[in-house]
Amino acid sequence: MAGPSVQVITSGHCLVARVSGEMNYVTEPVFRLQFGELIARGDRFIVLDLSGVAFRDSAGLNVLLGAWRQAEAAGAVLVLACVPDFLRGILQADRGGSGSAGL
Repeated sequence: MAGPSVQVITSGHCLVARVSGEMNYVTEPVFRLQFGELIARGDRFIVLDLSGVAFRDSAGLNVLLGAWRQAEAAGAVLVLACVPDFLRGILQADRGGSGSAGL
């Protein structure tokens, strides 16, 4: 799989970021920086399209949780789209099957 990348499309006050690459302890700093820059742009709604992401360890989940917290603190709404089955299972378990762990 290719290195970590985030491609951005904006529409009004909504930002869609297509995320690709592996999310693991090696790429965590790269994604954390890129997500922080996206949030700092000031868009009210941020969608992370995870269709191109492979999760390899808990660092991938941690970077998403950190982005969600940072977005919330900035007054933005962060949502996930095209969530891989593996991550969807973790998020559903976190909320007792409701399908959302605050993201």
